[in-house]
Amino acid sequence: MKTYDRLIFELSVPGRTGVALPSLTGKKHPLRELGGLLRATAPALPEVSELDVVRHYTNLSQKNFGVETGFYPLGSCTMKYNPKINDEIAGMPAFNQLHPLQPAAQIQGVLKIYHELQGMLSEISGLAEFSLNPYAGAQGELTGLMIMKAYHEDKGDFKRKKVIVPDAAHGTNPASAALCGFDIVEIPSTAQGFVDLDELKAVLSDEIAGMMLTNPNTLGMFDRNILEITKLVHAAGGLMYYDGANLNAILGQCRPGDLGFDIMHINLHKTFSTPHGGGGPGSGPVGVRKGLEAFLPNPQVKKDGPDYYVEKGADAIGSVSGFFGNFKVWLRAYVYCLTLGKEHLKDVGRFATINANYVRVALKDDYRLPIDSFAMHECVFDGLVDQSTGVTTLDVAKRLLDYGFHAPTIYFPLLFHQSIMIEPTETESMQTLDEFIAIMKKVADEAKTDPDLLKRAPTTTPVTRIDEVYAAKKMILTFQDFIAENGR
Repeated sequence: MKTYDRLIFELSVPGRTGVALPSLTGKKHPLRELGGLLRATAPALPEVSELDVVRHYTNLSQKNFGVETGFYPLGSCTMKYNPKINDEIAGMPAFNQLHPLQPAAQIQGVLKIYHELQGMLSEISGLAEFSLNPYAGAQGELTGLMIMKAYHEDKGDFKRKKVIVPDAAHGTNPASAALCGFDIVEIPSTAQGFVDLDELKAVLSDEIAGMMLTNPNTLGMFDRNILEITKLVHAAGGLMYYDGANLNAILGQCRPGDLGFDIMHINLHKTFSTPHGGGGPGSGPVGVRKGLEAFLPNPQVKKDGPDYYVEKGADAIGSVSGFFGNFKVWLRAYVYCLTLGKEHLKDVGRFATINANYVRVALKDDYRLPIDSFAMHECVFDGLVDQSTGVTTLDVAKRLLDYGFHAPTIYFPLLFHQSIMIEPTETESMQTLDEFIAIMKKVADEAKTDPDLLKRAPTTTPVTRIDEVYAAKKMILTFQDFIAENGR
């Protein structure tokens, strides 16, 4: 093992240090004022030099995989390249040195950006008004459902305690609804991947608060019955909630508001230019149709003539985040929209759809297509066409790592046992897609000629095939756990 393939704790040498801290000797030292809050013993940190630290973490960074190092075809996650100009603008000192407690008079530029981005998202979505306050898509879902609940309770309709969620929905949908206090009513999809209208009609009642739906769904299919679905739910007195996780697919082509949706969230960190992954940063703005604006969370940014101001609405559901949400994320989104403009924003969904169908058609002879029809932003396979070798979707995903490709999303959606969900996004070139397709085909051939090779994969990565069940049951969370497990 190379020195810098080890854990940072394994490089520790007693007495070695990379920084000189001020001495605590002397009765007047400021830290003495902490009294009993001072530690009695030193923290169990690795004792390493500055050079050790730099080499260790530089080495780790070179082992990381990201959209800037290779193709990242994670389905449903929209892991696309984001322009560096947006990062540069978000990092400008004028923005970095702002403080959320500054009075509105001192941050007129920021409030202007907030207000104008609200308007852009409203125009893109076909809804009346947005709040940029939620920190992530899941929090946006929760916020939207709180608005749904407030809407019904404001009308005195307290019996609407159920939310309809299709079986092809994102996992956060039922979780968000349950967290908001709703009961979940799951309905199945048809063999074509659409909402089953008969099943929908059977569950509609005066207890239904609304329905959560993403269109196109997690199968990459645009539901052709969407206008009928929204009409049925509205006729039953419910509201339609649009999960904006797949908005990238229809960007500039159609608008959720025009399809009959009343509330939606947008994953700015997916569709509108913020590096996605690693737990953040995120932003999940929530939009509503006309008549629901008053329920949007506080604080709310308004405009009076040339001036922008902040107010707290009396009918708002409350606050869902500190201040105005994740400022740097929606700043990037603002720049992204201005850079593309109306004339090019519409190309995003179109090119994403072209790329997904290019991959779908190219791989259909090697990987099973449970739904062989035109897809939108992503395509879903159900394992290999040749199932005789016993090679699974997991084996295919692991083997892709040996060829330098990040694996697609696997075993989701749950409708198929061997799901492989691929979303190429609009930012990938035909050359990149051809390389990926060629490797996918090669892996399919290897599954026939040398299936054991796939079952052992990956073999060229720093960490090879692990026992995932054991890893889940016997998690090593600290260096002490590592020592106990390895006897050193």
